Amino acid sequence: MRLAGKTAIVTGASSGIGRAAARRFAAEGAFVVLGARRAAELTELVEQIRAAGGQAVSVAGDVKSPEQNAALAQVALNETGRLDIAFNNAGIIGDGIAIEDMDRSNWHNVIATNLTSAFLASQSQIPAMRKQGSGSLIFTSSFVGHTVGLPGMGAYAASKAGLIGLAQVLAVELGEAGIRANALLPGGTRTGMMSGGPDMEAAVAGLHALKRIAEPEEIANAALFLASDESRFVTGSAMLVDGGNSIAKA
Repeated sequence: MRLAGKTAIVTGASSGIGRAAARRFAAEGAFVVLGARRAAELTELVEQIRAAGGQAVSVAGDVKSPEQNAALAQVALNETGRLDIAFNNAGIIGDGIAIEDMDRSNWHNVIATNLTSAFLASQSQIPAMRKQGSGSLIFTSSFVGHTVGLPGMGAYAASKAGLIGLAQVLAVELGEAGIRANALLPGGTRTGMMSGGPDMEAAVAGLHALKRIAEPEEIANAALFLASDESRFVTGSAMLVDGGNSIAKA
């Protein structure tokens, strides 16, 4: 029970990595506050966590909204009086369009969803963590924009690279307050974002040294490490959990 007595926010919790992390955190004893746009999926997940003996509540809404981020933090405080962990995981890929042909609306939407939302979330989460003198902020970045550039993913790469910079600055600004900030960089993962069928999955798997893609639970395990006290001397890191994608050349 590595998170016993702790309260955690998880965004993008209705599916994929966020859903797996919510279940994992709850199984390790955390009270989880779940955010995503899809209310029905969140309600189902809360029921599953409670049925398994865990504690969970949900707040449906758009992560781009300052009000949604403030609501998640306030619910955590209302329910438990504390906020120990924030896994700011929500994100989108956007349209696969070359930068020279990309509509500005796509650029703005991806940046707002993946990067600006993390800024807004941090502003809502930091006060509670600062008051108690501890906390772990985790942001889901990507190997894309860090070790690899992929065509058609300019907005996505820029937003995910930005999360690494955000985590580094937060780590420096908040270290003396006992608050850690880290970026988690998954490789290809079997989620709803992985579209294109078996051929696409095989092609993506081939980019990794392990020649497969990750299960969401494997990325959730890495997030658990960053959330727990086992990583209490880890801050400002860009933690690759990419199956060797970044070093594979064949």
